[in-house]
This record gives sequence, C-alpha cells and structure tokens, in this order.
Amino acid sequence: MINDDRDFIERADSITENMYGQPMSIDRIAESFALYGLNKRVAALERFDGELRDEIDGNPQTLRRRAQLMELRRKMGSIDDALRKAER
Repeated sequence: MINDDRDFIERADSITENMYGQPMSIDRIAESFALYGLNKRVAALERFDGELRDEIDGNPQTLRRRAQLMELRRKMGSIDDALRKAER
C-alpha cells in the first residue's frame, strides 16, 4: 500500500473533487459519516484519532487545518453518539 501523508479531509477532498468536480464541506463529510455502519464508524473514528495524535508545528496553515480536523471529529463523534443511542 502506498504511504499517504494526507489527512482525512485532504483525502476526502481529493476523492470528491475527482468524482463531483468540487471538494466536500466538513458538514457534508459528517453527514456521509452517518451512513456508515457501527463497525465502520468505530474504525473511522479510531483512524481519525490516530491522525490527531500526530505532532503539529506552529505553522498557521497547519494550525488552521488541525482546527478543521478537530471540528470534524467533534461532529463525527456527536453523530456516532446519537446513532448509538438510537441503537443503529
């Protein structure tokens, strides 16, 4: 497998831009996450948390991207919690 240094949002942007001609918004990514089954949601959240554990530098662009990743993780976690409460 090829080593991919892109983060979750960058990979999603690349895929959706190739498919639809424009990248997906963070809200749209979170909405799509709601369609995942329980096991796939858990695996995605674990991979995502692994990305967030990586060290960051003081570069403003890196900090901005980290804030976007944290916001997306928060939304995905909320969706997962709601789906678990609904037993889905």
